[in-house]
Amino acid sequence: MAILADTTNWRPATRLVHEGTLRSEFGETSEAIFLTQGYVYQTAEEAEARFKGELPGFIYSRYSNPTTDMFEKRMCALEGAEDARATASGMAAVAAALLCSVKAGDHVVAARALFGSCRWIVETLMPQYGVAFTLVDGRDLNQWQDAVKPNTKLFFLESPTNPTLELVDIAGVAAIANKAGARLVVDNVFATPLQQKPLELGAHIVVYSATKHIDGQGRCLGGVILSDKEWIDKNLHDYFRHTGPSLSPFNAWTLLKGLETLSLRVRQQTESAGRVADFLAERPGIARVIYPGRADHPQAELAKRQMKGGSTLICFEVEGGKKAAFAFENALKVIRMSNNLGDAKSLITHPATTTHKNLSDEARAELGIGGGTLRLSLGLEDTDDLLEDVAQALKAARQG
Repeated sequence: MAILADTTNWRPATRLVHEGTLRSEFGETSEAIFLTQGYVYQTAEEAEARFKGELPGFIYSRYSNPTTDMFEKRMCALEGAEDARATASGMAAVAAALLCSVKAGDHVVAARALFGSCRWIVETLMPQYGVAFTLVDGRDLNQWQDAVKPNTKLFFLESPTNPTLELVDIAGVAAIANKAGARLVVDNVFATPLQQKPLELGAHIVVYSATKHIDGQGRCLGGVILSDKEWIDKNLHDYFRHTGPSLSPFNAWTLLKGLETLSLRVRQQTESAGRVADFLAERPGIARVIYPGRADHPQAELAKRQMKGGSTLICFEVEGGKKAAFAFENALKVIRMSNNLGDAKSLITHPATTTHKNLSDEARAELGIGGGTLRLSLGLEDTDDLLEDVAQALKAARQG
């Protein structure tokens, strides 16, 4: 098989099309899908050498696969990571990154503003195995510092947060983690690897739900964990090999196709998000708009410092609580209701009754999630059509 020559000086958009491509003897243009569970060996000695790690090659697709390997290499090039492991879903990536990093008796510090399933791992699953946790306001570096204990081994955050688009100072938290001898895991799904580089900011491990922008077309599930090779070899490799959260080759191929257009999609989605955010901010019936690309974002300075774009998502609150929010959603004609995000189609969800419904009323209030809170993920439709759709939905919400 032939692999491309040195790609060191390629820019991100070029890498997203070509990086890591491994061609068979047929010289195919598109990456091949290797739908195989196992691999054959020419001799018993070759099999022994592969299992010992003395000879490169694939052993079993639960461990690695040529198509999945291409996806991992392309993500490494995009993220600036030494190594990666692709997983069956974003939550599989989060769970693997967290669980392989701690043992009974360890302590985790996490930002309280997390996706509901991520909080479940920290608050419910980890304590069952003897891992303690502390939740902090991720925006406050003093809280991160004050939460550190002698047994603190891991920090975990997402930035921007889901759904209220709060930002966490990744470099600041990384400095605290380093001082404590802990590792920082960053869920970077809302920013995408094009708009934020956590590893460059000092994070040690980055996770993505590839289901979101990376696929970006509502087709398949996937996830990925990226870090330095030493950590992956020492911490993640055996966990991954023996627990089996591996990505299917078909999904890996689908995600490779998604990466080819990622820069084009994110650019258009971000442009639309900015215009819709500005539009909403001037409309009656809107209590607040939260968008990292606007000067009125509470952490606008931090957004400029650590992000290259304003995000493809908007969080806003309609006056009138849940009734008005539901009326707004039900009146939409172009924008569809779904709890997914980063899709080619514009999608909206009501976090209090969907993604964050399992949190207590107090926890939702602490995160700024009210009955009127809506999360909008901008797609690839004509922005003027989206603006018109939002305008008529707002009218319906105010009349309802």
